[in-house]
Amino acid sequence: MGIMKIGIIVAMDKEFAQLQKVFGNDPNVVLQKCGIGKVNAAIGATMMIEKHHPDVIISSGCAGGADPSLNMGDVVVAAETTYHDAYCGDNCAYGQIMGMPKRYILSDKLNVIVQQFGADCSTISMGLTVSGDWFVDTREKMCEIMQHFPEAKAVDMESCSIAQVCHTFDVPFVSFRIISDVPLKDHKAAMYFDFWDRLADGSFEVTNRFVELLQQQNEALQ
Repeated sequence: MGIMKIGIIVAMDKEFAQLQKVFGNDPNVVLQKCGIGKVNAAIGATMMIEKHHPDVIISSGCAGGADPSLNMGDVVVAAETTYHDAYCGDNCAYGQIMGMPKRYILSDKLNVIVQQFGADCSTISMGLTVSGDWFVDTREKMCEIMQHFPEAKAVDMESCSIAQVCHTFDVPFVSFRIISDVPLKDHKAAMYFDFWDRLADGSFEVTNRFVELLQQQNEALQ
């Protein structure tokens, strides 16, 4: 059984710098910064697949907590993803791109590994991650999103786009995001900036533990 190659895609320089500290010497982990937003994420995922042919792609970095019970530093794994800013008419579910799935669902094999990881890590939760081209820095915008997706756990700007590309190219995918802020408990992203000023260092070590488990479970994913 060959060694698993894992691709990790992040949006921003500061996320990339944190993950470089963790994975800089791992030849089986490919890190890529795609840039912020849905189009950049889709381009980055396509380039990752074409150049590196990873066995699994992870959308990592940080996300806003949609669920107000979450705290800064918690981790949300997307059991499913969709867009919070897409509408293709009444023939599609809100968030669905016509001709594509209503939601991109975490594969059963990856789900088993996530469940195993979560059992050993109390800060892990699973649920719906919604993505869109909007930095959610007000309670009003978060409430607007929650009207359509009251069950949402996290909100970001890339995960669903990467999920769509991975669906198209049949590459296993998981969104694994550190919560940097909770907009319904925040004002003008003060928590977000506090996260990067004080708490980010070391937060991404949890991603390393998840990747180690993925690599240990390589055979189960085949």
